[in-house]
Formats: sequence, C-alpha cells, structure tokens
Amino acid sequence: MPESRSRKKATYTPPPAAHEPKASPSWWAPTMLTLMIAGLAWVVTTYIMRGDYPVPGIGNWNLTIGFALMISGFAMTMRWR
Repeated sequence: MPESRSRKKATYTPPPAAHEPKASPSWWAPTMLTLMIAGLAWVVTTYIMRGDYPVPGIGNWNLTIGFALMISGFAMTMRWR
C-alpha cells in the first residue's frame, strides 16, 4: 500500500487589525455644541416673544428653525470621535 502524502497545513494567520477610527477635526465639537445651544436659545426666544421674534413675520416657523438647529447639532454627535 502506498504511503499517504502528508500535506503541511498552513499556520493560521489572523486577519489584519481593523483601522482605528480617525479623530474628529478640532472644530467638530464646538460647532456641535454651538448648534445645540443656538437652537435652544432660538426656541426659548420664540416662546418668550410669542412667535414674533427672532425673525419677525414668520410666526411659529421660528420653532422649526430652532428645532432644525438642535437636530443638526444632535446629528453631529453620531460622527463625533
């Protein structure tokens, strides 16, 4: 009976390590916080002035602007590293 040929098994090589995520730019966090605070100030001003300010004449759309600013800031938190 012929001898079986023994094949050398390749040693296990683990996959390369995943890349570490890059740090956010230095302006990211201040911009994020500024948007959230500006949006809050916009909404508070709108409520205090009963919809007449910060932009007169657009009424409760001022709330939409304030909430859009806050949502933009909160959305930036998802990419902050």
